[in-house]
Amino acid sequence: MDLYFSPMACSMATRIALYEAGGDARFIEVDPPSKTLLQDGSDFHAINPLGLVPALRTDDGAILTENAAILQHVAERFPDSAIAAGAGMERNRLQQWLCFIGTELHKSLFQPQLLKKTPAEAKAYALEVGRSRLDYLDNHLKGREFLLDRFSVADAYLTTVLNWTMVIPQLDLNQWPAIKAYHARMRERPSVVRAVTEEFELFKAEQARHKAAA
Repeated sequence: MDLYFSPMACSMATRIALYEAGGDARFIEVDPPSKTLLQDGSDFHAINPLGLVPALRTDDGAILTENAAILQHVAERFPDSAIAAGAGMERNRLQQWLCFIGTELHKSLFQPQLLKKTPAEAKAYALEVGRSRLDYLDNHLKGREFLLDRFSVADAYLTTVLNWTMVIPQLDLNQWPAIKAYHARMRERPSVVRAVTEEFELFKAEQARHKAAA
């Protein structure tokens, strides 16, 4: 498998899932502003016309995009790792949380805060609406270790998204103690420690590269 990623972006969820499963992939870095592959300077749009990470080239050469689809593919690829969900309602719950994280948190709440071009009014509105989503998540996590009954690819995605609160002062997790405790636990998980350590170094290199080119 080839995972097309950018450091500290949502694509890190797949890296965490792979490490959790004991799997491996070829990690191909995408430069966010130019949408080029660092290894050869080629245009990432040839892989994903939207220019968005993650993208995954599967073992049979097919291209998958979108976090929810990629994470479920990785889970199915390594069934013995238990990062997937069983059939029936358990799988439905996994899909429920992947959709919630992708739509209610990632795109609706966090992305407006992180994008420099988002108008202040739009940021404020997203934050106002997003608080109820975090309230809902906080209530679910009370007395629970994971989103489901064990660590799953949904936890890999949620942990990745929650990492971004570190650069968004308005989203102080002290307001949501169950989420804060959950995030602290996940940050100590070996797969997460490894992924964050590796990608933070790549992120620092990316920032230095852009600064030098400015």
